[in-house]
Amino acid sequence: MNDYDKAAKWIEESNRIVAFTGAGISVESGIPTFRGPEGLWSRYDPKVLDLSYFHQHPEECWRVIKEIFYDYMGDKARPNAAHRLLAELERLEKLGGVITQNIDHLHQEAGSRHVVEFHGTAQTLVCTACGDRSPFTEHDLNKLPPLCKKCGGVLKPDFVFFGEPIPPEAYRESLRLVHEADLLLIVGTTGEIMPASMIPYEARNARVVEINIEPSRYTEELTDLFLRARATEAARELASRLDLTL
Repeated sequence: MNDYDKAAKWIEESNRIVAFTGAGISVESGIPTFRGPEGLWSRYDPKVLDLSYFHQHPEECWRVIKEIFYDYMGDKARPNAAHRLLAELERLEKLGGVITQNIDHLHQEAGSRHVVEFHGTAQTLVCTACGDRSPFTEHDLNKLPPLCKKCGGVLKPDFVFFGEPIPPEAYRESLRLVHEADLLLIVGTTGEIMPASMIPYEARNARVVEINIEPSRYTEELTDLFLRARATEAARELASRLDLTL
């Protein structure tokens, strides 16, 4: 029995699967990672996502934010086979939820319903003055910074900036999911971003299958089965063994 056969067997035996995903699952959908030699921070200054700097220079920050998250990512990104595999496992009532560090909404577009967006989402804008939230599609992002229609305050994307806390509900729900899991799928994350990186360690009663192109901090410390592959490659291998169509 090879590693893919074993992983498929574990999936078949499990009823409380939870997925923990990072940037690596969306790379093949056309979304670059932030870190690394080819990452976005090699081309853009990360200070544009620093909360204090944003408050002081909202127009400057919004020009970069629009280019990265709404012009570039928004127009090109589509769910891939790895997103679809997780959605299919949920449809079959095998997977209880996805905890994602990504803000790209691709899990939902693939059909996943229970998605915990640990770092928030780019789909919504939040007013820095009154706290009102609204879909970004309701605003003209050609006029920067966009302003709240209720109070006129500056809007920011509803994801976590540097210097901003993790949404408490997302944290609580992430812990609940991994505490109840009997199988944890780690897909496309190196485990370097705190505090998200600590969530898998809470899966004390679960087998852990990791899918990554390189070993991560989890590989030696936590992982029971390491599938060294691109997320889409592993998804298709698993789907073929599970008789699933992606």
